[in-house]
Amino acid sequence: MFAVVKTGGKQYKVAPNDVIKVEKLSGDAGSSVDLADVLMLGEGEDLTVGAPTVEGAVVRAEVLEQTKGDKVVVFKKKRRQGYRRTRGHRQELTVLRVTDILADGKKKAAPKKAAAKKAPAKAEAPAEVSAEAETKE
Repeated sequence: MFAVVKTGGKQYKVAPNDVIKVEKLSGDAGSSVDLADVLMLGEGEDLTVGAPTVEGAVVRAEVLEQTKGDKVVVFKKKRRQGYRRTRGHRQELTVLRVTDILADGKKKAAPKKAAAKKAPAKAEAPAEVSAEAETKE
């Protein structure tokens, strides 16, 4: 499954586990970011195109780092006037790893690992109750 998201005035085609560089977003490394401007979602026959966005669709991403792009040199000159100016610019960027593409905006259900942990606790509980019952009698 893939999605087309819009952020920073640009559009990106993303899939789960893709790493992309976008214009600076707020958030520290390790934090999670939701991109709500999803323009297209799906794959093959299940393609959904938004008008202008897909309602309820969210792309979740993890911030890997805040960085700067390559330097762009801006050079101005007017011939025969002795006018020359040199400036540089480095765009601030955020590196993201796409974790989930959610069509309805809700998190998928996690695997039931907690149920396996509860089973041993129930086996111990009746033994304690029976020991207390014996002391009361």
